[in-house]
Amino acid sequence: MREKEYDAVVIGGGAAGMAAADIIAKNGLKAAVLERENRLGGILTQCIHNGFGLHYFKEELTGPEYAHRFMEKIKSSGRIELFLETTVTDVSAVSAATGNPGKKVIYAYSRKYGVLKIKSPIIILAMGSRERNRGNIGIPGTRPAGIFTAGLAQRFVNIEGYSPGEKVVIIGSGDIGLIMARRMTWIGAKVEAVIEIQPYPSGLTRNVVQCLNDFSIPLYLSHVVSRIYGPQRVEAVDVTPVKEGKIQADKTFKIDCDTILLSVGLVPENELSKKFGVLINPETGGAFVDAHLMTSAEGVFACGNVLHIHDLVDYVTEEAAAAAGFAVEYLNGKLKSEQFKTEPAANVKYVLPNEYNPERDNRFFLRSLIVKNSAKLIVKLNGGTVREKRLLHVQPSEMVSLTLKGANLAKYIDSKKENKLEFSIY
Repeated sequence: MREKEYDAVVIGGGAAGMAAADIIAKNGLKAAVLERENRLGGILTQCIHNGFGLHYFKEELTGPEYAHRFMEKIKSSGRIELFLETTVTDVSAVSAATGNPGKKVIYAYSRKYGVLKIKSPIIILAMGSRERNRGNIGIPGTRPAGIFTAGLAQRFVNIEGYSPGEKVVIIGSGDIGLIMARRMTWIGAKVEAVIEIQPYPSGLTRNVVQCLNDFSIPLYLSHVVSRIYGPQRVEAVDVTPVKEGKIQADKTFKIDCDTILLSVGLVPENELSKKFGVLINPETGGAFVDAHLMTSAEGVFACGNVLHIHDLVDYVTEEAAAAAGFAVEYLNGKLKSEQFKTEPAANVKYVLPNEYNPERDNRFFLRSLIVKNSAKLIVKLNGGTVREKRLLHVQPSEMVSLTLKGANLAKYIDSKKENKLEFSIY
């Protein structure tokens, strides 16, 4: 067993992991990045379409181009050690009796490095997310070949050079599914329809326009795939309307196809977090985090899709850089401050972080529960309105971001009250 020690360990080498490691190194600290794939970049390496980097780099990039920017930083830093094709299996705290109070132990396995035992006072969780599949949504019917998650199909087409099929039905209108509708069309397949159970698309509006409308691909909102046909390979699906939560069985129609792509949502990859005892937020599937993106486990930070599902990689990078910056402050003993709870109120599904620090500026991300044009975000603290923000359009699939100045928050703090910061959308 090889034993190593670092100032910080980043688990995951995708967009979040690379951004976090870059900040650690820029602060003169030594970091390790543990990545189970044979390359850095995560899902970005198979996202060959453009649209990345508009916020962070102020230019339009493809996924591989965006990833390459950070790959170069990681490889040239001189302070980051990479462990590719390395799987982390366990994380645990080191007791004070060992002489290493506050440190954690990470166990990992690799064909190249063997068994690794790594100690560090800081762990940054950046494992990303995984796709939900047919089992998660329970579609009746047979179990034929030809059913893929949209991300797997994307890998087959963009990385492996294989086409999953010729006549495609996409279930769910998440961004990967929308992008794959266009991609499958480009390689000569026929996308028969995109089926969405909600009365609104699950992906970004720009992807609905550019990937469906521009190619005249039908989008059936408030519909479900109620049955899959095919003893060996997919042959067809039944599609049924949904009205006010009720299946309209008499209006079912059939679509012939040989392939089904599932784009029914992502789930934060938190099995490792749970092993370490990190508390998980049921609304996001990610960890509860304080104002500094630290989880319930001391010295363990979370960022990116392992914390909550983002719609833009630029936000992933921003959040990861912030988490790493807080980790550096923690290591230097500078995160000692009182924090208070944030709370999603009217028409808000969740708000992150779950706590705020009135002594500094706070960056928040939240999701709306409603679809509305000309909406208003209202933030209240102890009955006072801290901030109102006009929003041209809100829908659950598009994240809302907001920065609140610490000076504005401090004016409403009352030592005799809970000081909950409430977020509402009207």
